[in-house]
Parts: sequence; structure tokens; C-alpha cells
Amino acid sequence: MIIVRSPLRITLGGGGTDHPSYFREYEGFLISAAINKYVYVTLHQGFGDDLLIKYSKVERVKSLDEIEHPVFREVLKTMDINWRGLEINVMLDVPSRNQLGASSAFTTALLRALHVYAKRSIRTAEIAKMASDIQLEKLKEPIGAQDQYISALGGLRAFRFCRDNRVESWPITMSDETRANLEDSLALFYTGMPAKSLEIGQEQNERTLRSDEEMIANLHFVKDLGLRSLEALEGGYLSEFGKLMDQHWQRKRTRSKHITNAKIDEWYELGMLNGATGGKLLGAGGGGFLLFQTNDKPRLRRAMLGSGLKEVRFNFDFEGTRVVIQ
Repeated sequence: MIIVRSPLRITLGGGGTDHPSYFREYEGFLISAAINKYVYVTLHQGFGDDLLIKYSKVERVKSLDEIEHPVFREVLKTMDINWRGLEINVMLDVPSRNQLGASSAFTTALLRALHVYAKRSIRTAEIAKMASDIQLEKLKEPIGAQDQYISALGGLRAFRFCRDNRVESWPITMSDETRANLEDSLALFYTGMPAKSLEIGQEQNERTLRSDEEMIANLHFVKDLGLRSLEALEGGYLSEFGKLMDQHWQRKRTRSKHITNAKIDEWYELGMLNGATGGKLLGAGGGGFLLFQTNDKPRLRRAMLGSGLKEVRFNFDFEGTRVVIQ
């Protein structure tokens, strides 16, 4: 039995500039944090010639081409291992389609588990690169490139996405006190609405690739906010960071009519009226999780829970993708 877990993430600034459609022309930048909510992959060697995979569906196949799940199919083809008799299960700490980078956390966890199974050594950064290549290059998923890296590496990190496809990453420089205060000041609430990441991501990519001036200007502005957010965090100015989150959300919500709706706007306004300095809907938008920065978490919590949202309490994760049982 092999069990591997990969952390989910919250983007702290610059989100959207990690799409290849943008950074291959203009260079992207963002900051992100891994959290202690996970995707788990379990792998067990059974008997027989079938491959059994379990996620939200159950698939039993006799060839890799029969697999419906695109990431499972491409990862197993890439790994080129003897998969017969394997049983692979996927579990999540939070609902699927959550905008916390779950698909990429799953990809990194699956790659790590299969490397352990095949007794192949691989560095963490190589796991992230493989996951990114599979999702962005082979499958052409309309997602960003941060998720695979923050999930594999863990921690609070800054990323630069270069025009030549290189990804540069380094830990955010913060005192232990600032890091603890940041963790205490963030609050995460589940909207109960499934996100529309594929539709929104595809729209962003199409507009970026045709040099849509409004979209390019939006992403340039958000990238600058990411750089300013890094300065605020490294300086310990958490309220300033919260205000930058609000600026980010106000600009991000104009990218597509699918990013927000009347109910999400109502919840956001409620948070801002009850102690939040700033916040945003995580991921591409349309649903998923609202993240707020606040100096009065009890007041914010009462208001949001009273409106019917569910809070997901978290801490930062500094381990990244790791083997739990081998």
C-alpha cells in the first residue's frame, strides 16, 4: 500500500498571470500558499489484469486508452509502468471543483505515488514540471502553471513565469510572527457553488491570445498587485495586503461575466461590512471558496456563518507532496 498526499493552495496575489497565453508573451508573477487540506492518492497492488481507478467515478479497464479520466490516462502513459492489477483511489478533504488547485494536487500526488511504486527517484521540482507538462501541454487544460508547483513544493512562495517556459520560485521572506499573524488573519468560506474554471479559463486564454487590450491591461494590473502584495507581506503590512486583495478582486471580477454573480457579490459585501479588509473568490471564479483577510475574525465568522456559508479552517502546509505510507 502506498499513500501520497498533496496540499491544496490559496493564491495570494497575481492570479491569472500564470497562464501560458499570458506569460509566454509578457512574463507572469504571483504569490501562493499551500494549505493543510489535501488530495490523497492510494495505490495498491491487487490481482488480475485489470486496472481499477476510483475517484468520483469507478473505472475498470483493460487498456490505458479505455480510461475516461484524462489525467489518469496521460500520467499512466507517461510513466510507462506495469499497471496491471493496480487499484488507485483518490480522496479529497474538500468538495471537488473547489478552485483550490485540486486537479494539479491530484496530478502531483499520482506522479509521486507511481514513482514510488516503480522504485524511481525524482526530485520534487521535477514532479511539478511533469505535472505541468501533462496538464498544460498534453491535455491543453485552460489553467495556470502555479498549482503544480505550489502543491509539490509547499510553503508560501513567489513565482515568476518566464517567456521561455521556465518557472522560478522562492520562499516569501517573512518573520515567524508575521507568518503566524497572516495565518490568523485569513478566513476561508465555501460558497457551495461549483466553479466554472474551464469556461472562464478558456475565455481568458482566447482573449489574451488575440491581444484583447482590456484583458491584457487587466492582467498587467493584477501582476503589479502581486508584486505589491509580496512587498506588503514581506514588510509585515497585513492590512495593506488585505486592501490589495480587494483591489485584485474588483479588477478580476471584470474579466468575465461568469466570474461572479449576485449571491457571491452579496456575500463579499457582507464580509467587507463585517471586519474584512479585503478578499476575493479563489481560482478562476464562478463558485468555490471566498478568502478574506481580516483584523476581526470572530465578527467576520459570525456574519458569514450566519449567511449560510461553511468555514474551512486551515493552516499553511510546508511539506508539499509527500509519501504518507510506503
